[in-house]
Amino acid sequence: MFSVPSLRIACLNRAGLNPPRLLRNRLPVPNAPTGNSSCVSTCCHKKKGTWHGNINFRGLGKERGLFYCNNAVFSLRSCSTTEVKLNCWKCKQLLVETPPFFCNSCQTIQPPEERTSYFKIMDCDYTFTLDTQKLQTRYLQLQRSLHPDNFSQKSVKELEYSESQSALVNKAYKTLLKPLSRGLYMLELEGMHLDEGTDSEADPDFLLELMEINEALAEAQTPEEANRIGQDTKGKLADLIVQIDAALHKGELHAARTLLTKMKYYANIEEKVKEKLSEFM
Repeated sequence: MFSVPSLRIACLNRAGLNPPRLLRNRLPVPNAPTGNSSCVSTCCHKKKGTWHGNINFRGLGKERGLFYCNNAVFSLRSCSTTEVKLNCWKCKQLLVETPPFFCNSCQTIQPPEERTSYFKIMDCDYTFTLDTQKLQTRYLQLQRSLHPDNFSQKSVKELEYSESQSALVNKAYKTLLKPLSRGLYMLELEGMHLDEGTDSEADPDFLLELMEINEALAEAQTPEEANRIGQDTKGKLADLIVQIDAALHKGELHAARTLLTKMKYYANIEEKVKEKLSEFM
């Protein structure tokens, strides 16, 4: 039971920042709202100025004032319990798709929803081991329809929206494409960040291993020697992907952050191997 005196909560429907959570301790809500319409009254009710119900609130990262209540996002700033919906800026018809790129009624391009998660934009499962082929297919489809060249004869507003939508899709695609940036983004959605300069927190044995690898790469005299280091690094990265996926699946965020720190260093070595190989060409 959750009770806060004189608390009013408005459901921010379509905020888009509500991927399936990693933590497992959330209680289901009977008849929870889905799709574009949602209302706080589904999971709690007001009685004498107090909200009651089986609510599992959880802070939403850096988005102050936003909280998760099961599968919806709520704001503690608003004083309204009115259902929030989005309408086309041009014809005013209700937008059906989530997120809405175009209006179903007049086919006009819509402004981007900046707070929508990249997973939702790219129509991908909220998982570390997502389908990159599906991701690429979705990217190409969106860019074909959203590219600014398609709106050169449209209004200035539509051209601006296409540029913003295209840029957002590019950013979402690049972030989710590689395991390291994808994992860091998932931690960011959980309110956790990988700080710069994490050497002081790293395991001394791991740092020694990195030093030896870098020295061996610097002393490599042939492409074969550099390739061996590269293949060994790829194997370590593959093992880390399995471990990170398991940690995120269990909701072990601190463990995932530690593993992502290691991945960052190995990814850096992988880039150095490519540079070394280019020297032999």
